[in-house]
Amino acid sequence: MTPSTPSSPTSLRGNAAGVLSTLADLRATDSPTHGGEILSYVYDSGIAELDALVANAAELVRPVNGLDPTVFGSVAALERDLIAFTRTVFGDPTAVGSVTSGGTESCILAVKAARDHAGVHPGTGSIVLPSTAHAAFDKAARLLGATPIRVPVDPSKSQVTAAAMAAALRDDTFLIVASAPDYPTGGLDPIGELGALALMHDLPLHVDACLGGFVLPWWPEPLPEWDLRVPGVTSLSADFHKYGYAPKGASIILHTDRDRHRAGYFATTDWPGYPIVNPTLLGSRTASGLAAAWAITQYLGHEGFRDLVADIYRATGPLRAVVEEIDGLRLVGSPIGPVFAVAADLESASPVDPHRWAGAVAEAGFTLQAQPRFTQTDGTDLPSSTHLTVTPVTAAVVDRLVETMRTAADAVRGMPAADPPAALADLAGALNDGVLSVDDALAIGSEATEQVLIGAGIDPRVAPGDASDSLDMAAVVAAIETLPRPVTAKMLTEFLAAFTNPG
Repeated sequence: MTPSTPSSPTSLRGNAAGVLSTLADLRATDSPTHGGEILSYVYDSGIAELDALVANAAELVRPVNGLDPTVFGSVAALERDLIAFTRTVFGDPTAVGSVTSGGTESCILAVKAARDHAGVHPGTGSIVLPSTAHAAFDKAARLLGATPIRVPVDPSKSQVTAAAMAAALRDDTFLIVASAPDYPTGGLDPIGELGALALMHDLPLHVDACLGGFVLPWWPEPLPEWDLRVPGVTSLSADFHKYGYAPKGASIILHTDRDRHRAGYFATTDWPGYPIVNPTLLGSRTASGLAAAWAITQYLGHEGFRDLVADIYRATGPLRAVVEEIDGLRLVGSPIGPVFAVAADLESASPVDPHRWAGAVAEAGFTLQAQPRFTQTDGTDLPSSTHLTVTPVTAAVVDRLVETMRTAADAVRGMPAADPPAALADLAGALNDGVLSVDDALAIGSEATEQVLIGAGIDPRVAPGDASDSLDMAAVVAAIETLPRPVTAKMLTEFLAAFTNPG
């Protein structure tokens, strides 16, 4: 008996044009990746010729496996050139490093390299980082069994102090982390002072420049020292797929010390197969991001990056200025570089809720990013805010965006913050009253959790192309602020897992 072959109801076998047409239809439901109307997630240079170059470079290496650069020599050649370029950009002509699949992988490798170089036993040790450092370090700590110690920042400046970081160090600390700048607010940590702290305690200091690495070196305003030139800084990560304008899947980690770099590797000959030597978490890996990043750095060079940063700078100024001018809104902290966050000005007679404001801005065609209130370990709060990522193409729409920001604030001024969906408010009430414990909530199965989400109007079975319109992000953020964070993490996991799986 011949087994039957399952077929998809949307199968287009043998119809290449139909396959691409279907994909084009799916892409048409996405937020726009070009044009400057989405101010998070994507980084648009605004140069059509650069986009074409990237596509052609990626296609040339599409079949290549980055697993073994001795077989595919182009991988080693491209990586050498990228390391040569970036170590001059970041101020250490002898730095060594590896190209990775993204900022999260770079951050995980920074933690692994520091741990293994220090000889810390797996499953032990701690890393000390500001509360505004990227969550990738929490993922690294969880995967490697380390303890992340998040140090509160000054809410008025959104910046940590070296004294606070020093007080958090433990006998088992093996890494200090700083951001250049941090993602939530655009604040630049005092890296010079943290470098001195690292030297004092003979600890490595990693600078996470995944966000700002290809902007800050050419920023027109004077900046405090922040890169590999700072004494005490031992490693730095930067993403090509952010302000390096490469497609997703390209980052770099650089080390000032060869031995620490090698500590990030995984290598074994203790199995029957081929010798395995992996500089990254991945084994087989695409060379497309690598080739695209290489092509961009070759094409732009220092002067090209400087020109694009000038465009970013010209757009950032008016956007920050209009926030300061709008009654009821304020900038969070003291942002440096291309990103910033906007919060309600509680000293105003009529504060503007940042999430209501972002919703009104979205109705005019611009997508901003909602961030929930965050309570630090010392009890102080980083406020609910809306995040903006400025790219070179923002300069082309800055006048329209400025006017939209003004009119959106006028439209929602005086409105209260959104309430969480009733079902989630009831759940929060049960947790607060002790009727239900956090452990009880975490023990709820996935099907029951999905039903809670559906009852709250957050339906993961919504059509993928309709999700951005059907989800009330202000209400979702309100729920995150109301419920214990482990519970919201479980619910968001269930939402995304169900959203990306067939019913």
